[in-house]
Amino acid sequence: MSAETPAAPGQFIRRRLQFRAWRGTRPFWAGLLVLLGGFPIMYFPYAQLKLGHLTLAMATTAGAGSLIIGVLLVVLGISLWFQKHIRVFAGVAAILLALVSIPVSNFGGFGLGFLPALIGGAMAVSWAEGVPPVPEDAEEAGPVQGAAPEAATETAVDGMSESNESNDLSGTSPANGANGRHSAD
Repeated sequence: MSAETPAAPGQFIRRRLQFRAWRGTRPFWAGLLVLLGGFPIMYFPYAQLKLGHLTLAMATTAGAGSLIIGVLLVVLGISLWFQKHIRVFAGVAAILLALVSIPVSNFGGFGLGFLPALIGGAMAVSWAEGVPPVPEDAEEAGPVQGAAPEAATETAVDGMSESNESNDLSGTSPANGANGRHSAD
């Protein structure tokens, strides 16, 4: 394949729609914020800012702790993307790590790591998977063949059912000898 070979027509649109569908089934934005919150937390304790001939070291005594917090936040963000069933654990862990980063890591990476990690953790805890939409064709097609009819029994003038059958579906009516108690047979 050479550089002059064009991509298949519509491939970009198809890939974009696939990514959108994948993104919609998991807490994507929560994972992104948690992931991005980890980078400043692990970067600033090791950064050296140069202002002319003056070197400003922002190193703290807990540099290793900052690195661990930042790496854990990055791992939690990635795991939110690929393992959506751990969203509550990852969200609570991200919130706790963001709060711990305030005293350990230069006020949580000067707030640049603390705020996204905190918001992303809250979004992960509160995320719920959506219900897939019902296709419009199914609604317009009418009742499904074999489905129960809308009105199964007709009522008489006095409001009683014309049939002598009971409307009790639990099987615990006195007419059949059951009183709501079940035997352990």
